[in-house]
Amino acid sequence: MSNRILRRFVLSIATVAGLIGAGAAGAVTAPILVVEVDSGKVIYAQGATDPWYPASITKLMTAYVALDLVRQGKVSLDSLITISPAAAAEPPSKMGFKPGTQLTLDNALKIIMVKSANDVAWAIGENLGGSIEGFADLMNDTARRLGMRESRWFNPNGLPDPRQWTSARDMAVLGRALLRDFADSRGLFSISAIQFGRSVMANHNGLLGRYAGADGMKTGFICSGGFNVVASATRNGRRILTVVMGQPSARERDLKAADLFDYGFSQSTGWTNQSLDALPASGIAAAPDMRPYICDKRKPMPVDEGQGAIIASAGAAGASADNANAQLMAAAAPPSSALAFATLNSANLRTRALPPRAPLQPILVWIGRDPAEGQIMLNEQEEAQKAERDAARTAKLEAAKAKREAAKQARAEKAAAQPKPAAGEPDAKPKAVARGASVPKAASAYTSVESKPGIPQAKGGAPHATKPAAAKPAAPKAVAAKVAPKPAAKKPAIQAKAKE
Repeated sequence: MSNRILRRFVLSIATVAGLIGAGAAGAVTAPILVVEVDSGKVIYAQGATDPWYPASITKLMTAYVALDLVRQGKVSLDSLITISPAAAAEPPSKMGFKPGTQLTLDNALKIIMVKSANDVAWAIGENLGGSIEGFADLMNDTARRLGMRESRWFNPNGLPDPRQWTSARDMAVLGRALLRDFADSRGLFSISAIQFGRSVMANHNGLLGRYAGADGMKTGFICSGGFNVVASATRNGRRILTVVMGQPSARERDLKAADLFDYGFSQSTGWTNQSLDALPASGIAAAPDMRPYICDKRKPMPVDEGQGAIIASAGAAGASADNANAQLMAAAAPPSSALAFATLNSANLRTRALPPRAPLQPILVWIGRDPAEGQIMLNEQEEAQKAERDAARTAKLEAAKAKREAAKQARAEKAAAQPKPAAGEPDAKPKAVARGASVPKAASAYTSVESKPGIPQAKGGAPHATKPAAAKPAAPKAVAAKVAPKPAAKKPAIQAKAKE
C-alpha cells in the first residue's frame, strides 16, 4: 500500500519538475502536509510554508481564541452571543438568524464547526473582541504566541480578504494546539451533524463517517484558495494531522486526504524526520489567486457541501476534477512565476470514491439560553414569519384589486371623454336596428322601382317582414303578361281613354 501511494507522490513531483525544466521560472504548488500530532514530526510536506488563502479553516483560529478566553475566565460557554445587523448581512454559508437573536457561545462554536456559518462566526468576533478589528488583533496575537509564522488574520469567518493568509504549516501548528490545549473540547471538531429545530445539517467534512478513524477538524472553500481541509485521524492510538489546500473540488480534496492518511499511518517517524519548526521558509511573497482555475465561469460554481460533495458518480465528478487539474497544469502563469498544480495523480481518482457516510448522529443546538427558551423563540419567529407571509399575500391581493379598479375607472373616463354629436346632427355611428323594427324603404333590401299605371304597390311594413297584400294579384298579372298584346297595339287604347 505504502509503495503504491509513494509512487503517486513521485509522479506528481516528476510532473512539477518537468514543468520547471521546461523553462518555468518557479512553481507554486498546492500545499500538502502530513504530521504526527504527538511528536510534531513531519511525515510528508509539499509547499508547506507557502502563503495561501485559508477560507473557512479560519474558523479553527476563531475557535481557539474563543476557547482560550473561556480558559482565562473572561467568558463562559454559556455566555450569550448576539447577532448584529452586520453579522446577519454576511453571505452564505449562514444560519440566517435575524438581528437581535441570541445563542450561547457553546452552540455558536458547534454551528461554525459543522455548518461553517459565516454570520455566527462574525457574531463571535464582534461579541468577544468588541469589534471585528479587535477580534482580529486577538487572532494575530494568539497566532504569534503559538508559533504560526505565515498567518495574517483580518476576519473570523474566512470570507475573501486579499490580506488574510495562512500556510499548511501554520494550520498544522494550530490543529495540534487545539488538540493539545483543549482536550476536553476535542469532540467539537468531530460532530457529524447538528439539528436546529426541524433542520438537520451535516458536517462539510467529507472524511467524517467515511474514512476509518477520521475525527475532525474543518474544511474551507473560496475561489481564490480552492478546497482546503485540516483533518485528523487516529489509528491504533496514533493520531495524524493532514492539511490539504488548493484542490479543485471537495471530492478530490477528500480522496487525497484519505490517501495521505494511508501513507502517514504506513510510515514511522524518527530522528531523521523534520519538525514543524524546522520547515524552511517559503520563497513566495504572496498567496496565489486560484480563482481563474477553480471557478471557471463556463461551469457551475463549485460548492463545499460535505455529504453531497464526494458521492457523485466517478464519471461526472471525476471528469470535472481532472478537467480542473488540466486547466491548472496547462494555464499560462503570471509574469512573476509559472503556476504548476502539484497534486497526486488525478487519473487514479477517476473511478474512486469514499464509501457512503455512516448514519448521522445530530447534536441539538438552539437559540436562547436553553432548549425550552429556544423552542419558544423559534415558535415566535415562525409565527412572525407566517404573519409576514400572510401580510405580503394580502398586500399582493389588494394591489391586484386596486389595479383592476384603476383599469375600470380608466375605461369609464375614456368613454366619458368621447365627443357627443350636436343636437339635430346624426350620430357618427349608425345605431343598430332593433329586431322586428320597420326598415325604411330607402334601406330596403329590395331594389326600388318606379310605379307604373296599372301596377299596384305594397303598403305598410318591410317586404322581408310581412308578405305584401299586393303579391296575390301578381300571379294573374304574370299570366296576363303572357297573353297581353304588344305595347304598340295597346298604345291607342290608352290614348282614347285619355280623351274621354
